[in-house]
Amino acid sequence: MYRLSLDVQPGEVLGLMGPNGAGKTTLLRVISGEYGPDSGTIKLNGREISGLAPHKICRLGIARTYQIPQPFTNLTALENVMVAEIYGRNLSRPEAEREANRVLETVGLAGKKDMLARDMLTVTLKRLELARALASNPTLLLLDEVAAGLTEEEIPQMLALIEEMNSMGVTIILIEHAMKVMMRAVHRIVVMDKGEKIAESRPADIMKDQRVIEAYFG
Repeated sequence: MYRLSLDVQPGEVLGLMGPNGAGKTTLLRVISGEYGPDSGTIKLNGREISGLAPHKICRLGIARTYQIPQPFTNLTALENVMVAEIYGRNLSRPEAEREANRVLETVGLAGKKDMLARDMLTVTLKRLELARALASNPTLLLLDEVAAGLTEEEIPQMLALIEEMNSMGVTIILIEHAMKVMMRAVHRIVVMDKGEKIAESRPADIMKDQRVIEAYFG
């Protein structure tokens, strides 16, 4: 059984680190409503959301991405984001198309709005995954290894996009293994191991923590 207590402040980018099997993705699934907690509570702005269905949690302002993008492969970028607008925000089709175009512009995909998802490269799919999440107009965005699979040249572009989303007022919880991403993108890091929090500090200090060293290197 995992035992974990943490908080994230409005406007913060909180990093989640830990070895494989630490429970990081499971935590995102619990927050987003895919899994129900065995005990304890999850609160958003003081409101308990534990046990709510994922679509209800989404409409309250929490969205997430997946490490492996999960678009509708036979739909275009625009259509993928419109689906999120219609079902995530209950917009009409004309409203959804207008908002989807705005979101695609934000993530740098305006020029690829008519491209089918099945024809996209990894970096483009990562941007589309972000666009689909942003389409629900979240106040809290859960990002699961958005830099995974990107080249060294593509990572700075993704980091800049994360910074832009945060500057728009979106609070972010970010799972990432690459320390270069953590050092630049987040304000604070929580390190997990076997479902528990073993360290919490600023990025510059976290890798000096003996518990973190032991968890990663034995």
